[in-house]
Amino acid sequence: MTQQALLPRLAPALGLVLLAPLTGEFLMGNIPITDVRSLLFTLPLYGCGALLVRELTRRIGRGWPTMMTLALAYGLIEEAFVTQTLWNPNWSGVRILDYGFIPALGLAGPWTMFMVGVHTVFSISAPIAVMETLAGPRRTTPWLGRLGLTVTSVLYAGIVLFGAVNSLVRANFASPPQLIGAAVVIAAIVTAGLRLPVHNPATTAPLPGRAPSPWAAGAFALAAGSLFVLLYAVDPTGLSPWLAAAIPLPAWLSVLLYLALFATVAAVLLRWSGRPGWSQAHRLALAGGAMLAYAWHSFPWQPIPLPGEGQASPALDQTSNTILTAATLVLLVIAARRLRAEG
Repeated sequence: MTQQALLPRLAPALGLVLLAPLTGEFLMGNIPITDVRSLLFTLPLYGCGALLVRELTRRIGRGWPTMMTLALAYGLIEEAFVTQTLWNPNWSGVRILDYGFIPALGLAGPWTMFMVGVHTVFSISAPIAVMETLAGPRRTTPWLGRLGLTVTSVLYAGIVLFGAVNSLVRANFASPPQLIGAAVVIAAIVTAGLRLPVHNPATTAPLPGRAPSPWAAGAFALAAGSLFVLLYAVDPTGLSPWLAAAIPLPAWLSVLLYLALFATVAAVLLRWSGRPGWSQAHRLALAGGAMLAYAWHSFPWQPIPLPGEGQASPALDQTSNTILTAATLVLLVIAARRLRAEG
């Protein structure tokens, strides 16, 4: 295969490898776009992770329920083993576990709920939906051959192993029972995702009514995503002052509201997607709404203090947020025009 033919075939995969970390960390406001070192670390982690989630799902003929379940497993792998934020009481100099800490589990309820939603929706699923839209007729077919899948798997496994060993050697905050318990939970989630039934429109009766317009789906995603980021409330002592606009709630209430939000969004989307008229335009709108929630959230959100570098200056932070927000809008317009061109 010539280079001219190879690059277009791999374009959706390469785009996803880049879009996943840019959405998951940079658009969120955690890291400015000038931090090349962080991008090089997150490319094999977020990028290859998202690509593996997408490739595995499409290769076994599954759909979005499986995709999002595997995305959840990805998030737990990262937070429990690679970065250990689930167990680290002072990660990046911010005491994220003081708010709603559960001694019996060694983790904090609100932070765990936040990480579940962050990776399942924003880091993995939204970038996949956008890149599948841009892939056109190839949006539900595998993008990688055997060699590409092997390289992606090796890169992802390598960065996970490197991050996990680094966390264990430098500052291990997790006990063996915690790590074993996390591994069991992740294995159960992956198994459940791979066993979810395949939806076959030809044999499944559609639900009554019509699917809402893509604009309505996008507005719903923007509202739900905005509520999600606002629910990560800072505690009254200001130990986690990342989002000044957060809703100050008791930790237990924050967890309950997160669970209610997850259940509500899942129920609404299952009902909407089962109605006639549901299309790729709706999936793009949902991804766009989620990404735009991240975009506005980046402006009040304080960037993460990086080891040895400190926190980005306010001017750099806001400039980065502005550029990434504008780039996101342009990308969504291009994807929407691609769908319109398809009719």
